[in-house]
Amino acid sequence: MAASPLLALPSSVTDRARVESALRESVRTPDPYITELASHLLVAGGKRLRPVMAVAAGLADGRLEATDDIVLGGVACELVHVGSLYHDDVMDEAETRRGVETVNAKWGNLQAIVAGDFLLSRASEIAASLGTEVAALLANTIGRLCFGQIGEVRTTYQVARTEAQYYDSIEGKTAALFSTSARIGGIVAGHPRDWVDALTEYGLAYGMVFQIVDDVLDLTATEEELGKPSGHDLEEGVYTLPVLRIFAAGGPSADELTDLLGRPLTPAERDKALAIVRASDGIAQAVAVGHDYAARAAAAVSALPDNEATAALRSAPFALLESLG
Repeated sequence: MAASPLLALPSSVTDRARVESALRESVRTPDPYITELASHLLVAGGKRLRPVMAVAAGLADGRLEATDDIVLGGVACELVHVGSLYHDDVMDEAETRRGVETVNAKWGNLQAIVAGDFLLSRASEIAASLGTEVAALLANTIGRLCFGQIGEVRTTYQVARTEAQYYDSIEGKTAALFSTSARIGGIVAGHPRDWVDALTEYGLAYGMVFQIVDDVLDLTATEEELGKPSGHDLEEGVYTLPVLRIFAAGGPSADELTDLLGRPLTPAERDKALAIVRASDGIAQAVAVGHDYAARAAAAVSALPDNEATAALRSAPFALLESLG
């Protein structure tokens, strides 16, 4: 994906360094083994978009540096994200993540599950230190992540999956945490409540763009660009928006896909399905939906003061779409 304007904020270098330091400190324990498990993906890197979003939301009033509590709010959200990745990798039997072995591949599923649980517990502890509203918000968000993931799992290999089911799933498993990151940043910064609500709406729309772009890239990018074979979602039976639009349109392409999908694919079948999707206008339609959500995101924060942070927020969802070419 294209670099987010959020990462180019003048204070972001300092604040991202503070995020990294706080992340590593948050998983340090008296037991070196547990510390290694919990920090494995954290030290592998990542863009830290969720904590950076919390910081950007905190800077929406024009301040030049985030408070320690704003940084901690973003750290709590990142710990939830990484903890969910530990669990996702177990479910997917993934072997690599961020260029390194997954925890489940290196230490086994049991350790990965417990380590993921530990990260969620540390996130909850940090959220509680920021007040009951933040603690309740993060707990609710973890529940939404679970609902979103279950919604995806229950519709795997179903060619009758609806767009409504797709939107519900990605809102829960992806957009909810971006929304919460922005809301926590606003709450902890002490912004007016209407600003906090606007930032919450922004984060949700941004998250929808983020997941739609990710789903499109899975169908259009090369294996070298993705770091894994294209069409992974098709192989896993997860039918995303471009595919659903083809089904909805009907015709020969829909018929061909219906004949192929609904079951695990061989590599040759996956490549055939990818060719059908790439030759259709389902991808263009999905990108158009992404632009609609990007416009919603920008509109949500249009009334906030003009400064570098809010300018970055407004342009960030469109930068995601630029990665699609």
